[in-house]
Amino acid sequence: MPSTPSSSRVPLRFACGLYDRMQALYTGEVAPEGIDLEFVRIDAPRKIFDRMAGEQAFDASELSVSEFITRKSAGDDSFVAIPVFPSRTFRHSFITVNRRSGIRTPKDLEGKRIGVPLYTMTAAVWMRGHLQDDFGVDFSSVQWVEGSINSATSHGTPTLMPLVREIPIERGFHDGKSLSQLLDEGKIDAIFGTTLPESRRHNPDIQRLFPDFREVEKDYYKRTGIFPIMHLVAIRKEVYERHPFIASSLYRACLESKEVAYRHMRNLAALRYMLPWLTDDLDELEEVFGLDPWTYGVEANRHTLETLMRYMKEQGLIRDVLDVDELFVPVQE
Repeated sequence: MPSTPSSSRVPLRFACGLYDRMQALYTGEVAPEGIDLEFVRIDAPRKIFDRMAGEQAFDASELSVSEFITRKSAGDDSFVAIPVFPSRTFRHSFITVNRRSGIRTPKDLEGKRIGVPLYTMTAAVWMRGHLQDDFGVDFSSVQWVEGSINSATSHGTPTLMPLVREIPIERGFHDGKSLSQLLDEGKIDAIFGTTLPESRRHNPDIQRLFPDFREVEKDYYKRTGIFPIMHLVAIRKEVYERHPFIASSLYRACLESKEVAYRHMRNLAALRYMLPWLTDDLDELEEVFGLDPWTYGVEANRHTLETLMRYMKEQGLIRDVLDVDELFVPVQE
């Protein structure tokens, strides 16, 4: 198909991390039809979310899926979404505990003080949901402590929707200490995060709740079919309404970029990544997930999104579960 002249293409400023599945969009190896794409590389998702939600700084961007859903649930229609999921991560490995607090099993978290960058962040929603569904953990008596894990600051400057019910959350700078320092000192008992606390390097009592997380996460996926979604791709509604074709064009380009990443990853003549046993990892990937672990589209991810919204309702982020089909604008492959 002949390329569209640049003078007639729609300029689109798109902010995203430089993930392998997005790299072909960044380099121009893949170009969305009819779009003059400016790929704004920002490898700190929180910065993207804060700028997109707070000031609509981009035409499109990756966005926290829980933030998008809470906005939509609250009646904020500033953004539309396409079913592209730049970030998916199992989160069992990011639950750390101070064993001096007597935490040996998930149920031991009940009634404890737990640090979290944001109570509402998608990663924390998934962690609480996993622990509630699979281990019967009751979080009703937990005291949540918000803050940055490894710096004595808040976790970005988010623009968030209010919770639909009261949750005990402490906010502030905690005497100039990070969550990692508070865990080290025993002032909190655990951290649910997206990175690991630096204090685990010198304090042997700070451990993962699930030391065998890889096996736990594989078992979780085999039982549920859920590979947790963290981010989706959002487009400013006013931009979409002016140029509705961009949703399908960007969706198709993201699919193609993902396929390019798969081809590169599976070229084992010279290892593309610094993973000495990449060959074994790829064999395991195919055994567990099949040929496409990173699925896009609504239908393939319906159960995952329905589960996430159930957790969000149970945890006080939204009042009612939305219809999955209402989350996304139509796209054509």
